[in-house]
Amino acid sequence: MPTYVYKNIETGELYEIKQSMREDALTRHPETGVPIKRVLSAPGIAFRGSGFYVTDSRPKPSEGSGSGGGGGE
Repeated sequence: MPTYVYKNIETGELYEIKQSMREDALTRHPETGVPIKRVLSAPGIAFRGSGFYVTDSRPKPSEGSGSGGGGGE
């Protein structure tokens, strides 16, 4: 289940609350009842290494093949 960040509208305090992606955003804290709103945050993804390129997943073109279709004669 994903964790969402919510902010207390009155105090600015941040909360992390686990809930299903299918559930609507909360408007009140489930334990205290104070008004809250969901805060958008950057996803936790980090790409490391030499990089990811468009050509990484494509087959290399074969020599002498005009259409690049594999050279089946």
